[in-house]
Amino acid sequence: MNLLARRKLTNQVALTLSLSAMAFGLFWLAWILWTVLDLGLSGLSASLFTEMTPPPGADTGGLANAIVGSLIMVVLATLLGTPVGILAGVYLAEYGRHHRLGAVTRFINDLLLSAPSIVIGLFVYAVVVAQTGKFSAWSGVIALALIVLPVVVRTTENMLQLIPNTLREAAFALGAPKSVVISKVTLRAARAGVLTGVLLAVARIAGETAPLLFTALSNQFWSLNLNEPMANLPVTIFKFAMSPFTNWQELAWAGVFLITMGVLLLNIVARVFLRAEKIN
Repeated sequence: MNLLARRKLTNQVALTLSLSAMAFGLFWLAWILWTVLDLGLSGLSASLFTEMTPPPGADTGGLANAIVGSLIMVVLATLLGTPVGILAGVYLAEYGRHHRLGAVTRFINDLLLSAPSIVIGLFVYAVVVAQTGKFSAWSGVIALALIVLPVVVRTTENMLQLIPNTLREAAFALGAPKSVVISKVTLRAARAGVLTGVLLAVARIAGETAPLLFTALSNQFWSLNLNEPMANLPVTIFKFAMSPFTNWQELAWAGVFLITMGVLLLNIVARVFLRAEKIN
């Protein structure tokens, strides 16, 4: 067998293995999505968005308090973690590229990015819940914000590093100070990529269960008090899915459907923004 034939054979084997791996992954993904659609759609109803989580043995009920609680905590966590993440990403990209502090910050951010969410939940439990003596929505917000933070930091840094240095030099040549160059030039040029990172962070925390089990816990009743336990979709799904009650299981699948569609929508929007950034 000559060299050309050997290379063609190697290419065909590698291509076949790659396509097989892709088909294997797509098979399970399609199965999961079909199961979510099949079982989740059957649980959708008007009462799902208007009634609170039912007690054991109740025939009717919904997820209104869990949906609102999840939205509140996700929005607050995003508002808390995003500004800090963007500022840290700007420092790493614009000031700390060759500084020891930048290297240490980048290393710590990588550790936080790869840390399991249950570890973050236990950390917040020890620092906040154990000290205050009660579960609360605020502790859940803090845990989710710590998950948002490293994602936004990494995305902001990467997007700013993609901005050509010639753009910065042109702004400096016009007499603009560094703060103006960052706020008016580089951040504006990378805004779509930064927004993509924020959306991906939101998609990640939308279905996190472990941190909320140790922090916000849950609440069967309607409550908007951030100093008390608050209902949320992930923990409600976890509790209802393992219950022996059929209506609880149907509500759990309906909640899974809502989270899956929400995360899918956020990922689509993020990819649209990222594609727009590449085109521009």
